[in-house]
Amino acid sequence: MKKQDIKILLVDDEPDILEILSYNLSSEGYQVFTAEDGAEGVEKAKKKKPHLIILDVMMPEMDGIEACERIRKTSGLEDTIITFLTARGEDYSQVAGFDAGADDYITKPIKPKVLVSKVKALLRRLKEDHKEKDDILEVGKLVINREEYKVVNKGEEIILPRKEFELLALLASKPDKVFKREAILDKVWGQEVVVGGRTIDVHIRKLREKIGDDHFKTVKGVGYKFVL
Repeated sequence: MKKQDIKILLVDDEPDILEILSYNLSSEGYQVFTAEDGAEGVEKAKKKKPHLIILDVMMPEMDGIEACERIRKTSGLEDTIITFLTARGEDYSQVAGFDAGADDYITKPIKPKVLVSKVKALLRRLKEDHKEKDDILEVGKLVINREEYKVVNKGEEIILPRKEFELLALLASKPDKVFKREAILDKVWGQEVVVGGRTIDVHIRKLREKIGDDHFKTVKGVGYKFVL
């Protein structure tokens, strides 16, 4: 997908922030739309069908949490990437954002160039979301063969037990996306009985040892994500 085809919606009650972010993202070639509160953001999201929404938490009329929940319930916006942009860095605020359906969380203040880099990373998932699920997944120097349950990292084949393989394949399928613990348990373990509450943590630790610690990031109180 070309940059000029990608639509980004910015929702923030601070005009200066909207102006700066809009300018920098427009300069990159993206289509940028803005809204000054949650209610307006929901309506614009319905009309414009953006690929990415950058949403402030503390806003008048309707806060970002409620706006996110409404957007997620809107037909055609279920897969829209949503990231919160807010000065609030408390863990409970982040957890509330993810519970509402957000994909990521950015804390203000943030330099425009850093935000642009973050946006590019978030938009990389569009490639995964708009193509069929192949048997072979290539992420950076990592190659995952789902059919043969084989992993090659930097040219070296790695043997993984089934659950470690499935966990890696899930996280790597959408780099930078935060997978909540409940979603990981559901997709990797399903209806199987999970012994102990730290099952995911143990598997992540083993993957870090075999694939590399830098590729797995813990989002406190929420879950995990795979980073390049």
